[in-house]
Amino acid sequence: MNHVSQPLAGGLPKIREQQPTTIAAVVRSAVGALAIGLGSLRENLLRTALSMLGVIIGVAALVSVISVGDVMQAFVRGELERTTDLQMITVVAQKQMLVDGEYVPLHDYPVFTQSDLEDLASTLPLSRGAAIQLSGDAHVNWPRAGTHRRASVNAVTAGIEAFGSTKLAAGRLFSASEVAHNASVIVLSYKLADELSGGRGATAMLNEFVRVRGRPRQVIGVFELQKGERGFNARVPFTAAAAVFGPSFSFDTPNIFIKAQSVEGIPETRTRIQDWLASRYRNWQNTVQITTREQQLDQTVQGFQIMKFFLGALAGISLLVGGIGIMNIMLANVTERTREIGVRKALGARGRDIHMQFLTEAVAVSCSGSLLGVMLGVLITAGIVLGMRLWFNAENLAFVLAPQTLLLAALAAVAIGLSFGTYPARRAARLSPIDAIRHE
Repeated sequence: MNHVSQPLAGGLPKIREQQPTTIAAVVRSAVGALAIGLGSLRENLLRTALSMLGVIIGVAALVSVISVGDVMQAFVRGELERTTDLQMITVVAQKQMLVDGEYVPLHDYPVFTQSDLEDLASTLPLSRGAAIQLSGDAHVNWPRAGTHRRASVNAVTAGIEAFGSTKLAAGRLFSASEVAHNASVIVLSYKLADELSGGRGATAMLNEFVRVRGRPRQVIGVFELQKGERGFNARVPFTAAAAVFGPSFSFDTPNIFIKAQSVEGIPETRTRIQDWLASRYRNWQNTVQITTREQQLDQTVQGFQIMKFFLGALAGISLLVGGIGIMNIMLANVTERTREIGVRKALGARGRDIHMQFLTEAVAVSCSGSLLGVMLGVLITAGIVLGMRLWFNAENLAFVLAPQTLLLAALAAVAIGLSFGTYPARRAARLSPIDAIRHE
């Protein structure tokens, strides 16, 4: 016994003195620690699996929660774009100004035209739509049935469809070419078409000719019936405004509509519009009003931020549980392998070698668990999305897996291994070789 222990004790200083300090030596030491750590994990598969279980659950929760959040955010954004005017910016000339509580008429206000719209749209490459509109009233009648109604008529350009959720019950909308050539066409609201049809049904008006201010116009489309629809509405090409509204109508206050690319893009789009106005109209601040849905925008952005914070907090709790599980099992691992640590130190292993070995094991466990957790999280998310689509009949709900979610899972795995593996590794590295060898 004395003969075996003497070389260990006597040879230890000599081995340490010969340890090189080059970068290559450090790399070899790290690779050696990695090999030893992975070998230990393979020899104790049950313990490794138990260590990974918490990480698998935590990362799966992280991926599924964040992915479901991305799915819901994309769905809500789509619904807002489809059913609301949240992203719409309105530009309208002002014919009067409020001064000391009284309205004073203005005479130098701009009169926007279709060419102005095209010029403005060319400066907004990221906008999702641009249109110009004039609104007024006109009598619409169908000579065949002898019916007529006074309707609110919008003279618009072809891009107006980007600003509403109105769908067609039959037919189509007019094209940009029909607007440019002042085609004699019209699109009726469902209620107006139904009233004019004389009991034949709204869709029976398709391809029929109605008269607006005595001039025939072909019905090329009928809008879907809107819930709570009351008034009578129609839509004609913008170039038909003079023929539809008559010479006494004021044509100098059309509205320009711009739809921003996204909710967050509204401020930049508004700034571009202001720059365009400043380059053309000297006194535009007093004669032009730019309207956005600021309050609704702030509420929407705040809602998205709260949702992301809440989901991130839930995912953080899940990862914390997984990290504590790794630390507990690694501490038990250190206790179980105390004698092994003592033998390695007696043979010349330094404290940092032991530290690297156990830290490598923790990171390997967390990374492997993270990979399995990502796959499990993707399956969970896909199942949730499929269930919601079937249960709620939500066809617009689509599976989303953002690249940043996978990157976050990878970074979280490394962070968990380093954070919760450091204490057990340091504890192992500080063990005294003699006390460790004597440990039973």
